[in-house]
Amino acid sequence: MVKIELDIVALSHSVTQSHNYAVVLGEVDGNRRLPIVIGGFEAQAIAVAMEQMSPNRPLTHDLFKNTLEHFDIELKEVVINNLLDGVFYAKLVCDKGGEEYEIDSRTSDAVAMAVRFDCPIYTYEFIMESAGVELEEGEEKDNPISTKLSSSKANKETYERMSEEALNSLLEDVLASEDYEKAAKIRDELLRRKSKE
Repeated sequence: MVKIELDIVALSHSVTQSHNYAVVLGEVDGNRRLPIVIGGFEAQAIAVAMEQMSPNRPLTHDLFKNTLEHFDIELKEVVINNLLDGVFYAKLVCDKGGEEYEIDSRTSDAVAMAVRFDCPIYTYEFIMESAGVELEEGEEKDNPISTKLSSSKANKETYERMSEEALNSLLEDVLASEDYEKAAKIRDELLRRKSKE
């Protein structure tokens, strides 16, 4: 089967299921999107890696990455290889000494690992046909991805108006509640100010 390469386009609250998130994967050479509902912890694991944050202690996915690297195992790619009853299935394709191994994985964990290893994510046409959403020209403005991006712009403008002391206090609060996505945005604003000094 021909593999279709995907990129992470957005990570946002799920529109269909409260208390859950959606990771939206976009076709690299096309205009289809593959939204996948994931849990809050998995969303944080993906956000931490995407924002290149370093938690005080390794998260589970960081531990797994460190273990693979310690034993000279390379994660070559992630493949979302099946969809049954609305549940996505994935596998990690690893290489050790020229020998290839496939490891069964939850899709959210596979994506979190792909971000950490900076390896490609693939799926198949039958999955894109079943669960993919095709965006028409100009539709980007009305879809949840753009909404998320514009809301993050609003947050950025709010952070720009806050004092450095308020930002540092807020940063402590969001780190304590393990909201790494917000923490990254606050950190970016603090770094932007330091670079102007």
